[in-house]
Amino acid sequence: MAENFGKILLTGATGFVGGRLLHALTGHGMEVRCLVRSAEKLRKRLFPEEEVEIVTGDLLKPETLDKALDGIEVAYYMVHSMGGRTIGENKVFAERDRSAARHFVKAADRAGLARIVYLGGLGETGDNLSKHLASRQEVAQILSSGRAQITELRAPNIMGAGGAPFEMLRSLVERLPVMVCPRWIETRAQPIDIRDMVHYLIGCLREPATTGLSLDVGGPEILSYRDMMEIYARVRGLKRLIITVPVLTPRLSTYWVNLVTPVPSGIVNPLVEGLRNEVICRDNRIQELIPIELTTFEQSICNALQEVEKGPGKLMSRQSCFLK
Repeated sequence: MAENFGKILLTGATGFVGGRLLHALTGHGMEVRCLVRSAEKLRKRLFPEEEVEIVTGDLLKPETLDKALDGIEVAYYMVHSMGGRTIGENKVFAERDRSAARHFVKAADRAGLARIVYLGGLGETGDNLSKHLASRQEVAQILSSGRAQITELRAPNIMGAGGAPFEMLRSLVERLPVMVCPRWIETRAQPIDIRDMVHYLIGCLREPATTGLSLDVGGPEILSYRDMMEIYARVRGLKRLIITVPVLTPRLSTYWVNLVTPVPSGIVNPLVEGLRNEVICRDNRIQELIPIELTTFEQSICNALQEVEKGPGKLMSRQSCFLK
């Protein structure tokens, strides 16, 4: 039986995390209204049994938001500009995110929205924070300025098929027997599996004690990007040589990754720039508030490879994943 949260507003339903969250919400029998720019794009991604209300609108067009928020008490804010197709487009992403958040807060206040669950970015505060992570934190501050209470989940790289972090990792390791990499591959992170991330997002809805909190979320292991590449290679049974050099700037690294992988440079750039910042949980309250068994990085890679091969939701065995 579904909990009585009323109809839930989901923004970003066509995105990597938002799409997974939508399937999970409807799978739990919850009523969902999706705010999207393209209703047709969302309909193509829905499972046959899914029934959702679709409202066409744009967070950059404030006149389209009142209808989406009408009668809503809880909303998931899952929209951010990861990047454009090119690095040049990234020059305006922070301003777009800023405007979208401000428009949403004003519309939410008019509608009497009670609560927002926001997926932000994990990273230390300070002047050295990447532009992408700094923007995610700024959006959290804007959303907190309204009357609705906000729960912010500060997440690191989220690993899953179709997500930019996994696709970039997969392409690099699959295509390059010898990888000459910049020193940022030694930066530590705490990547989380997409299923665990969705579990936390729904858990925040169900656990009232998370209301008004900013919570760090991450996987069970602290790994460098080198570690991640080596684990992926081991999972796939591949022999790879990784050499680090000090001369590749974030921009040159972006062009190198874009040349080797299908991920657009505008998306690679904020990922690469963010790798100068450690993304590690400093606050582990989420583990007490929403206790779950976290997925190891090896199993997360295994799950993602299965989805690449057979579609969402089908997990491969350790044997078929080449794990020793």
